[in-house]
Amino acid sequence: MFLALRELGFARTRFLLMGGVVALVAILVVLLSGLSAGLVNDGVSGLKRTPVTDFAFAEGTGTDAAFTRSVIDVDQVDTMAEQPGVVDAAPYGLLLANAHREDDSPVDLTLVGVEPGSFVAPTELAEGDAVGAADGIVISETAAEDGLAVGDTVTLDRPERTLTVVGVLDGQHTFGHVDVAYLPLSTWQELIAGADGPGDEVPAVATAVALRTDDAFDRTAADAAAGTVTRTLSESFGASPGYTAETATLLLIQVFLYAISALVVGAFFTVWTIQRRHEIAVMRAMGARRRFLLADSLGQGAVLLLGSIAVGFGLGIAAGAGLSASPMPFALQAADLVLAGALLFVLGMAGAAVAVARVTSVDPLTALGGQR
Repeated sequence: MFLALRELGFARTRFLLMGGVVALVAILVVLLSGLSAGLVNDGVSGLKRTPVTDFAFAEGTGTDAAFTRSVIDVDQVDTMAEQPGVVDAAPYGLLLANAHREDDSPVDLTLVGVEPGSFVAPTELAEGDAVGAADGIVISETAAEDGLAVGDTVTLDRPERTLTVVGVLDGQHTFGHVDVAYLPLSTWQELIAGADGPGDEVPAVATAVALRTDDAFDRTAADAAAGTVTRTLSESFGASPGYTAETATLLLIQVFLYAISALVVGAFFTVWTIQRRHEIAVMRAMGARRRFLLADSLGQGAVLLLGSIAVGFGLGIAAGAGLSASPMPFALQAADLVLAGALLFVLGMAGAAVAVARVTSVDPLTALGGQR
């Protein structure tokens, strides 16, 4: 009885080799999950930390780069604010800028213009002051880790304008793999207009309307009234440069890994079931039911998969801890790991189930010499 479980010890070399293959797949899944989460954070963490439910862009703006192409009038913000279901509405400006530090070393920044005191103005600061000073910027924690500090200045290349770091945010705020720096909307408007200073006339524009809405919000009616196109926060992630291509590529690689895992496990158990066909026939001749034999064989697969996935995830998490401390965008998230482990196990068991299904067709006469 329990032949399949005893075989794990008897044929341990074969099962260790098979378990090693599954463990390697598990390591790859962990590393790809961490890389995928890291790229998402590096691409849109600034948007994810913004307390909005929707963004309304200029009508006709493409979905792939809306944040860098959309331009709206501030009057459209007021129109949106009057729509049913809109709890808060505020202008939101975004500009990718090249700059250099005091020592002339280059630095890239995503300048986000917000009205001081509005709901989109960041308040969780690690140090310094909030958005308010005309030429003051509040930088991401990751920008501070790269050498910027409160009191430092950065000079934009075009238009040439010197900005002073007045605060540092708590946590990562990036857009398109570039650190975010918040500044007053009026200063942002001067920058996009190429104005030399606060005295010059600048257009009252923004990139989008940041919205906080409830269930009563009618997107179609609001867009018709304001002349905008509204997308949810998650939908707006696709407007970050490279976000869609990066996530789609990594997702495709993960899908292939899951498929490979199922096929490898299925192929192994197919060969293994053929090799132990005579032993299964003996058990059938002794009166073992097909249900018992299937459960016994699937139990063998479950033990192999659980052990291999556990070892693979342990090694993958250990390797990921080292990558998290490197400049590589890498972040391990518990929810992603649980989902990845569950998928590996379920798909592996599916492959094993297809392979051991032939157990039900084993003829007990085989054990009695019926093949002769």
